[in-house]
Parts: sequence; structure tokens; C-alpha cells
Amino acid sequence: MSEASPSLSSSRSQASARETLSRNLALGALCAMFVLCLLWELWLAPTGSGTLAIKALPLLAPMLGLWRYRLYTFRWLSLMVWLYFMEGAVRATSEKAPGAWLAALEVLLSVVIFVACAMHVKLRLNAAKAARAA
Repeated sequence: MSEASPSLSSSRSQASARETLSRNLALGALCAMFVLCLLWELWLAPTGSGTLAIKALPLLAPMLGLWRYRLYTFRWLSLMVWLYFMEGAVRATSEKAPGAWLAALEVLLSVVIFVACAMHVKLRLNAAKAARAA
């Protein structure tokens, strides 16, 4: 966990168990969404010539930041993920199976990412507040 040391609060050198859980949950769901987007558009239910698979590329950017516990990454990812939620919600209600099922899974993963990121940000801010008070 030495990689996380510089980005955590200066008075702490290790992430708490809950911070680690929220990071792992966000990172796992983000990786799952990346794989889902690629499989969906290239193999399972491709739309057109598979060019929509490019939507998976923006999901690569936050992976390193989540791995390194960068608070800023958790914050902006919690906003960016709503674009995937909207796309999934529209396609879940407008496409036929299997596209609708894949879109519902995208909605579920985007909600998991949002909740994990929000939880992580709250935990980190509360820890920083407690460290300043001590």
C-alpha cells in the first residue's frame, strides 16, 4: 500500500479498511464496465460496425487514479459515470434483448461506481477533518 501514501492525508500513511473497500469496489466496477462496453459493442450485441466500442476508452483514464487513491479522480469519476447511466437507461428502455439486458447491467455498474466513489470521498474528507481536529 506504499503507493497510496503520498495521496492520503499527511497524518496517515495507510488507507482505512473502508477506504480500501470503497476503492476496490469502484475499481472493480469500473473494470467490469470497461469490459462490458467492449464486449457489448464488439461481440454480444454490436450496433452498426462496432464503432460504439470507442465509448469504453474514457473509462481507461480514471483507472490509474483510482489505483493510486487520487481523491480528485474519485470526484470527477462520480460525475462522469452519469453519462454511462443515461446511455444505459435509454438503451435499456429502447432496445430489444440482449441489448436491453446489457444496458441494464451498465446502469447497475454505473450506480455501483457512483456509490463507491461517493463513499470514498466522504470517508476521506471525514478522516481529514478528524485529523485537523486532533
